Order: sequence, then structure tokens, then C-alpha cells
Amino acid sequence: MYGLIFIFAFAVLSSLIFSLILRFTSVQESSLQYVVTTLSFIGLFGGGFLSGRKRKEKGWLIGGLTGLFYSLIVFLFQYLGYDRLFDFEQIIYHTCYTLISMMGGILGVNITSGKTRSV
Repeated sequence: MYGLIFIFAFAVLSSLIFSLILRFTSVQESSLQYVVTTLSFIGLFGGGFLSGRKRKEKGWLIGGLTGLFYSLIVFLFQYLGYDRLFDFEQIIYHTCYTLISMMGGILGVNITSGKTRSV
């Protein structure tokens, strides 16, 4: 839950900043496409990291679930609000979002666990 809250708070803050940039400068929306995508990946990684850190085990699972719940919420918003399904490009993006969130969960568990392996 903390991971999803982080992801959506990050998305709201990023959207506010980009809307102000688009409104008060001559920057076009198409020129920010890669920056927005990168920030989306950072937000999902951070959400997975936070979820994994809180859970302290099975980071791949908790990070993956965080990414899947994020995708489900976006899908429901898009389907119920705009009557549109995901297209192929969005399926690819949301698959990558889930994988990035899983990586964040794995790293969150491993960085905060403090366990060391002896060979």
C-alpha cells in the first residue's frame, strides 16, 4: 500500500511540474515524452523499493504486486472513465512498469535486510 501511495503521489507531483512547464514555457508536449517515461519508471521503481523495504521479504513478489495493482488502477480508470482498453503499446509499458517495480522490490529487500552470505 505504501508503494502505491508513493507512486501516485510521485505521479501527481510530476504532472503538476510538467503542466506548469508546458503552460508557462514554449516547450511542446512531444519533446517531453522520454522525460515523462523515465520519471514513470523512477516512480514505479521507488514504489517497488518502498514496498520491498517495508515487507523485508519476497521483494520480487511484493514489487510485482505493486506494479500490477498500479496497472490495474490505471486500466480501470481508463476503461471506466474513457471507455478504452489498453492498446499494444500500453501493454508493453505496463509490463515494463511491473518489471521495474519488481526490481525495486528486490533491491528494497536486499538493501535493508542487512543479511550477508558467507561462501
